[in-house]
Amino acid sequence: MKKNILSIVILALLIVNIALTAIMMFSVTGMTKKTSALVDDIASIIKLDMANGLEEEPAASIPMSDVAVHELPESMTIPLKIGEDGEQHYVVVAVSLSMNTKDKDYETYNASLQEKQSLIQNQIIDVFGSHTIEEAQGNQDALKREIVQKIQEMYDSKFIFNVNFSDIKFQ
Repeated sequence: MKKNILSIVILALLIVNIALTAIMMFSVTGMTKKTSALVDDIASIIKLDMANGLEEEPAASIPMSDVAVHELPESMTIPLKIGEDGEQHYVVVAVSLSMNTKDKDYETYNASLQEKQSLIQNQIIDVFGSHTIEEAQGNQDALKREIVQKIQEMYDSKFIFNVNFSDIKFQ
């Protein structure tokens, strides 16, 4: 008889435990969804602010008459960062630089652009080499912004305001 009462008590406690676990699970899941949505909203706002802060002089505000284009003469074959598939991938890209002719540094640096071409190519290779094929294919605008930022840091000037990929192939 004592064994039956003990079994009934254990069964009752087990049912109470399952019920309380289910209640806790539903309440935590709802709160987690709300918290996740809040974090996503905050992250998107911060990302927008950071994107606005990176580009002081948007390309759209520069008239076409004030834009000079310098094309790098050779297309570059660049090894990409090894991704999840474990294979080496490459990008073949032809790059041109958009420059603001009204910028105070344009006259200073435009004459030496040919001489510094290998340094510019090195910045492009560094940026592409730090991304996997999925990242590079998925967000070419981010790559362009990153390349422009590196070149602007190299020159300590914003006379180069955009990078263009005229021919890009991923392998």
